[in-house]
Amino acid sequence: VPAWDPGVAASCGWCAPPCFLPHLRIAPHPCRVWVRTRGPSLPRAAHESEGAAAQLGSSPEIDPRRPRCLLPESAQIPQISYASTAPDLSDNSRYDFFSRVVPSDTYQAQAMVDIVRALKWNYVSTVASEGSYGESGVEAFIQKSREDGGVCIAQSVKIPREPKAGEFDKIIRRLLETSNARAVIIFANEDDIRRVLEAARRANQTGHFFWMGSDSWGSKIAPVLHLEEVAEGAVTILPKRMSVRDRERIGQDSAYEQEGKVQFVIDAVYAMGHALHAMHRDLCPGRVGLCPRMDPVDGTQLLKYIRNVNFSGIAGNPVTFNENGDAPGRYDIYQYQLRNDSAEYKVIGSWTDHLHLRIERMHWPGSGQQPPRSICSLPCQPGERKKTVKGMPCCWHCEPCTGYQYQVDRYTCKTCPYDMRPTENRTGCRPIPIIKLEWDSPWAVLPLFLAVVGIAATLFVVITFVRYNDTPIVKASGRELSYVLLAGIFLCYATTFLMIAEPDLGTCSLRRIFLGLGMSISYAALLTKTNRIYRIFEQGKRSVSAPRFISPASQLAITFSLISLQLLGICVWFVVDPSHSVVDFQDQRTLDPRFARGVLKCDISDLSLICLLGYSMLLMVTCTVYAIKTRGVPETFNEAKPIGFTMYTTCIVWLAFIPIFFGTSQSADKLYIQTTTLTVSVSLSASVSLGMLYMPKVYIILFHPEQNVPKRKRSLKAVVTAAAMSNKFTQKGNFRPNGEAKSELCENLEAPALATKQTYVTYTNHAI
Repeated sequence: VPAWDPGVAASCGWCAPPCFLPHLRIAPHPCRVWVRTRGPSLPRAAHESEGAAAQLGSSPEIDPRRPRCLLPESAQIPQISYASTAPDLSDNSRYDFFSRVVPSDTYQAQAMVDIVRALKWNYVSTVASEGSYGESGVEAFIQKSREDGGVCIAQSVKIPREPKAGEFDKIIRRLLETSNARAVIIFANEDDIRRVLEAARRANQTGHFFWMGSDSWGSKIAPVLHLEEVAEGAVTILPKRMSVRDRERIGQDSAYEQEGKVQFVIDAVYAMGHALHAMHRDLCPGRVGLCPRMDPVDGTQLLKYIRNVNFSGIAGNPVTFNENGDAPGRYDIYQYQLRNDSAEYKVIGSWTDHLHLRIERMHWPGSGQQPPRSICSLPCQPGERKKTVKGMPCCWHCEPCTGYQYQVDRYTCKTCPYDMRPTENRTGCRPIPIIKLEWDSPWAVLPLFLAVVGIAATLFVVITFVRYNDTPIVKASGRELSYVLLAGIFLCYATTFLMIAEPDLGTCSLRRIFLGLGMSISYAALLTKTNRIYRIFEQGKRSVSAPRFISPASQLAITFSLISLQLLGICVWFVVDPSHSVVDFQDQRTLDPRFARGVLKCDISDLSLICLLGYSMLLMVTCTVYAIKTRGVPETFNEAKPIGFTMYTTCIVWLAFIPIFFGTSQSADKLYIQTTTLTVSVSLSASVSLGMLYMPKVYIILFHPEQNVPKRKRSLKAVVTAAAMSNKFTQKGNFRPNGEAKSELCENLEAPALATKQTYVTYTNHAI
């Protein structure tokens, strides 16, 4: 058994302090040299870094994270390491007899991932020294970041074993390719760390990168000496340890001080001692020294006792092993801070299964206590969705939800329901405002004014006609049809109020009925009148006998027959499609949802409106045709010319209405323009009829009653005879204005009257 050295004994498990078992023997193994220099015969993992190797004065290329004498598994000799942290040593299929009192780098990687997440960094780069320690550490960090999610690797750079000139400058340039990844995770040896910091200073990137170093950086001064400004803010991690007083020197007369692993060396030795003591107690009870059951020691049995060890270590922490032989992960977290030109590593937290980080103790260059950003993409604003970059979940493009879309979640935009529009920040939907034509709207002022004046004028004419019902002028105008015509004119004006009233079931039903009915009544009465005149004078061309159906009763029957067709069509419409109000959200669905409006209206489409007014238009056109045909009839016999002027003007009004109404179907103010145009056109049509047909009569009745007297009476036969005679004397009509024609017979008959003043000619019983 070699001379007792706690570090050597704990590493290979060959001996224990004499106080335990002075005569312990384990099957021999050719592992006698504990520190080897780099050579072709050694495994690659056995000589890759400096660290603990430097403590024993060996080559700086020995990896401190691997045991200095890793025994083959066939030897079945348990080993306890005080410094080996490589993650792959936790693999029981390869290293099932290996245990360690220091935590695996897997815990270190988990702690670093937790720190990154606590600082809200999601986009980081990694730098590793080529070799087992650096590559395994970075690999463990990347694996943990993937498992936990929320952290992406921007760049993963490897430092070669023998870097060429300019290699570290190249590394800094590569890190700057993803400049948003300001946090850099470093698993490297001291020399590589220092050279990376120097390259960052040469690239004038002081303060740009924020470093997070593994336990190889820890709280060492060497990597940051004279590079304090570049390293400021660096966060490092180190297995939790304490200073062991009176045991910090290898020998009493030696000036060499341990780096800080004495605690773990002592814990490793005592772990082996506790395991052997427990094994001796069980296998050799009451015996002093070895019994046959422990001579030699069974390595497999000893391993079980090692894995069951549980005692308080030299630092007061429990010393235990898990099923893989790993010690619990316990780390102190440091930050390298510059305060008042003084640099120091300050403890800012710890990690034991989970993170305890005191962010208020942290200090960052340029931003104080506020942690800097190391993110790939800025958070999207409300109303924007993330479009993740393929293969990089932490990077995304922010795309605004457009049109009528709102943000459902971070990655999805969805169209609002048809009756809603997005809120201002597009995080939800809100109802689209509903509009209708209000009574106080400027668009309603003119239609209402015309309607009120027209109704007043119509009532005035009706009252006048009723008051002077038996006067010659009233009789000559055809009292029965006049009252029917005035009723139609009144309904035309009244329709304006229905068109402006709030649409509901009652209002929409009345609109269907009266919008076309008023015009149908008016033009049916005028058509009956012009048709009667036309038939009388056409009959006079052939004979002196009176045509049929020219009596007042017949005229009323014809008029109401024409009106009944309109009512029949309305009834069929009600049966096929019952009336109701609707809110049309498509009518004013603008590209910008802020200006979208729902229009409350009756269910009368443009096509339905054409059909509704189409019959009235047909009556109007037919009446105009008859007015043209009777334009040459002697004016003293009929109202053909006033009716003609009325129809010509009405046609002009409706010809102007059609392009305005249908040409504004795509306008944002369609509701107002079309309603105003329709009501004004209907009111103007009624006003033309009222003004040209009745106002002259009212004027004579009220202001020239002397003209409202019968001049002479004529029988219907005389009238027809006069009409027949007028057709024989039409040559003089060519010299009269507007094509007016009078027969010489009529002129001779009317000579006494015309000699004084032109007057209206009235007829009793058979007014034309």
